[in-house]
Amino acid sequence: MKYQRILLKLSGEALMGSRQYGIDNDRLREYAREIRKVTDLGCQVAIVIGGGNIFRGLAGAAKGMDRVQGDYMGMLATVINGMALQGALEDAGIFTRLQSAIEMDKVAEPFIKRKAVRHLEKGRVVIFGAGTGNPYFTTDTAATLRAIEIDADVILKGTRVDGIYDCDPEKNENAVKYDSLTYGEVFEKDLKVMDMTAFTLSRENNLPIIVFDMNQEGNLLKVVQGSQVGTLVNI
Repeated sequence: MKYQRILLKLSGEALMGSRQYGIDNDRLREYAREIRKVTDLGCQVAIVIGGGNIFRGLAGAAKGMDRVQGDYMGMLATVINGMALQGALEDAGIFTRLQSAIEMDKVAEPFIKRKAVRHLEKGRVVIFGAGTGNPYFTTDTAATLRAIEIDADVILKGTRVDGIYDCDPEKNENAVKYDSLTYGEVFEKDLKVMDMTAFTLSRENNLPIIVFDMNQEGNLLKVVQGSQVGTLVNI
């Protein structure tokens, strides 16, 4: 394996599958099978999931809701998604721990770096919920922060697109895909890889990012093994 410890970032929307909202159990099972392929090789996996399939604080604020209140609601949505993925992973025979940045001891452990690392060393998949625990920060930022804290080798951003393009490939059939980019090129080309806070954190800590299609069977395994899949952002 090229990467021994990874932080897998999934959007909440990814869990919807073919649904318009909520959680698709078939998609959960597909993801659990893909993750099992890499844990069976000994890869240590941590996961951060968004909550956009349930609630997005920014969208709530745009409709008049208090932004702080909306963001906390979004954080709770990520815990719901984390619990759903935890159940699917354990059904697939994978030992897991769910850690939350907001204390809720009936459903999740509090986030403690040393405990998280110890779980990973024991072969458990650790799911980080509730973002950073603070409003105004996205789950992209939470993923980057947790990746740095646990000393992950790479952030793998699983999306429904097979990499980074110069424009939206779902809207422009002539969009050009990049196989690799430097942090500087992402800034210069104003490409939307992650939000600026998350991306700056990655750049300052020399943490590579790979954007790839998580819905393509076998892609996660190929990425972990070092195959050219998706787009690599590095120094």
